Amino acid sequence: MRNNLSKITLLFVIGTIIYSCSLVKRVPESEKLLVKNEIYINDKLNKEERVNNLLVQQPNTKFLNYPFGLTLYNAAKPNPDSSYQAWLNKKPNRIKRLNRLLSAKQVERLGNSFFVSGLPKFMKETGEAPVIIDEKKAERSKERLSGFYYNNGFIRNKVTMSIDSVGDRRGKITYKVVTGKPYFIDSIFKFIESPVIDSLYSLEEKKSFIRKGDQYNFTNFDIERKRITQYLRNNGVYHFQESNVKYDAIYNDSIQKMNVNIKIEDRLVKKDDELIKRPFSIYKISQVNIFTNNTSKKESNQVNDSTTYKNFTIYSSGKLKYKPKAITNAIFIEKGNLFSDKDRTLTLKSLSNLKVFNYPTIEYIEDQNDTTKTSLIANIYLISKPKFIWQPSIDVTTSDIQEFGISARMAFTWRNLFKRAETFELSARGNIGSSKDLANPNDVFFNISEYGVEAKLSFPRIVFPINTKSIIKKEMLPTTNANIGLTSQRNIGLDKENLTGVFNYNWIPKEKHTIRFDLLNIQFIKNLNPENYFNVYTSSYNTLNNLAQIYNVDPTNLENGNLTTEGAVNFIDDVQTGGTSLLPSDPDYKIIRSIGERRERLIENNLILSSAITFFRNTKANLLDNNFYSIKAKIESSGNVLSLIANTKNEPLNENGNKTLFGIEYSQYIKGEVDYIKHWDFGKKNTLAMRAFAGLAVPYGNAQSIPFSRSYFSGGSNDNRGWQAYSLGPGRSGGINDFNEANLKLAYSLEYRFRVGGNFYSAFFADIGNIWNVFDNITDKDYTFNGFSSFEDLAVGSGIGFRYDFDFFVFRFDLGYKAYDPAREIGDRWLKGVNFSKTVLNFGINYPF
Repeated sequence: MRNNLSKITLLFVIGTIIYSCSLVKRVPESEKLLVKNEIYINDKLNKEERVNNLLVQQPNTKFLNYPFGLTLYNAAKPNPDSSYQAWLNKKPNRIKRLNRLLSAKQVERLGNSFFVSGLPKFMKETGEAPVIIDEKKAERSKERLSGFYYNNGFIRNKVTMSIDSVGDRRGKITYKVVTGKPYFIDSIFKFIESPVIDSLYSLEEKKSFIRKGDQYNFTNFDIERKRITQYLRNNGVYHFQESNVKYDAIYNDSIQKMNVNIKIEDRLVKKDDELIKRPFSIYKISQVNIFTNNTSKKESNQVNDSTTYKNFTIYSSGKLKYKPKAITNAIFIEKGNLFSDKDRTLTLKSLSNLKVFNYPTIEYIEDQNDTTKTSLIANIYLISKPKFIWQPSIDVTTSDIQEFGISARMAFTWRNLFKRAETFELSARGNIGSSKDLANPNDVFFNISEYGVEAKLSFPRIVFPINTKSIIKKEMLPTTNANIGLTSQRNIGLDKENLTGVFNYNWIPKEKHTIRFDLLNIQFIKNLNPENYFNVYTSSYNTLNNLAQIYNVDPTNLENGNLTTEGAVNFIDDVQTGGTSLLPSDPDYKIIRSIGERRERLIENNLILSSAITFFRNTKANLLDNNFYSIKAKIESSGNVLSLIANTKNEPLNENGNKTLFGIEYSQYIKGEVDYIKHWDFGKKNTLAMRAFAGLAVPYGNAQSIPFSRSYFSGGSNDNRGWQAYSLGPGRSGGINDFNEANLKLAYSLEYRFRVGGNFYSAFFADIGNIWNVFDNITDKDYTFNGFSSFEDLAVGSGIGFRYDFDFFVFRFDLGYKAYDPAREIGDRWLKGVNFSKTVLNFGINYPF
């Protein structure tokens, strides 16, 4: 034992030395690898991310406290081309032998191959070069620290910096900041030369971000400059710029206070060879000209067609292709109005929302005919997109059900269909795929096929019999969409035909808010092959077949001792009609009845006609913003209109005692759900992401359950990653069905994402949630939500994920484990599924939320 301990200790010491040496492999002898930054604020160590991020140089990124990126970079050959040439010339006859075996050109190209030069290049690009301490950069960091505290009110701060050695070719940088006392704003004075500006400023002075008594903060001054500029430019002051707002500060060091002067001088105008001052003026719009079908502004005078409509003049270099109202309705710059940046921005957004023009541009020129010199002519240049577009495409896809798929699509787009900027799209698509979740007796790889056609018509306005402009204004950029589609799904399964139709409205009530109102959403699902049910849902079949071996079964239902698919259906009927020895009180009777009820539910045809309203808010500023939240809330109601129609037709009830329409039982339910996502940016490309979801669908009236297409499932790459899709729940039932679903879902996910090195990222995650049956025809307490006690059935999945960022998309795979499995007995649920052999692999494109 003592010898083994000595060997282990020796190996550990040798490994530590090798690891230690490998980190500084590419560090020159006279340099130091930066291993640590320390910032002391008033003699206290500061670990705030926002302060540390000010430093120009940061140590190499670490994963689990190990610099994988640096190690990968160091492992790459520094000069693979030179190494290859040295290898070629190491032996006199090596080049000759290779030239006889290949050719001189191929031998030369071998030096550019992936394994010779490509792999080292990839390792360098993916890894991280050693961060070598640079004294000049450290001085810049020192200046940035001083500037940061200066901008936060510590005007007389002092920053010192020292570089210390912490081992062989390793060093750390220590920054010490003495902030001093903060300075406060004592008095505020204004100096405004133009009377027009002074008058406008006085109206909004109370909204200033610079307030007496506040601690000095540069950000407030910058925001105030932007506020003043925005306010003035939205109220006619055309020539005003941010640079016209200046500040002077007078410091009183004895009491740490400052007096602030806000200065807005007259604008400078070039006259001949000198600059003269001229007061600012308020400008009005005297003309609005619209130029269409042009390729550049230079063609604005090459017009063949023109028209005047509601104070707008529309020009065209060819015949005008649009009805005037279609264009002018999207324009907020109007004759007689004050110049406004807000109107310009709204016009650009609205014109882009028409989706028939490329990058609209707007220019303002001073109207030379106005003797007061306070008028502007607005010229709007519109370049039409192609009227017709033919778009073929092919994609490789993956999903929770389909492990691999190939889809092809042909789409035809017709813009400006009725000359009012409408867009019509007709598309056809086909898909073949592979799924291990479906029965596949012939072991065919592509065991899923689907094809369909879809037509979409989009209007850049609200299409409704009643005028809605007083409620949904054109500033909200409303659109109306009408879609209809037919798909036919031919799998080794039930096979389905699916007819869908949607008529909805979308608008933006204010910035970062979107509302969608589905006036009509119709779906008709027809199962073409219901007799194949037990070939698809093999778990249900196996359960029935095992029970059939125990209880007396009609021999005509068997073949080679096993139930036929038709015999499985007959066996269920025999059990429920007393044809076997099973009694209703027996547990196996309940299992068989449950399988029968589920089969009836999944093979039935569905007719769904619903209306829904969805609210969405997203605070994400841009693609690089990792500090935001989004919330999506939806309420959906189905079946009420169909119920009114059914009452007028008086069709006979079906075998379930429910009403039908055209011979089909229609669905009736109300559904609500909330989806909340929050991201926190910790700097250095480290992010904490959270998602919370709750959804409930309640059947009523003509329904005792929710259609499969509108129900919830749990598990999969975008849900609880410790379980495969559809394999978790409901409740504590253990996911015994092939596709488990229910009408109540709760889910919560937390994921910490961090950079490993280069474009490689990783994440630790925990997913909590489950699905339950509630307010429907399921009564088994293992499946249903039973109040607070059911929170014990919340499953916990956890694991680690690996991602590679290709810039335009992120490829990821997550290793999920069942940390808490509600299908087990209480007391035996924790960490029984945390085993490498029980890893659940989840592949996906982009982040799960």
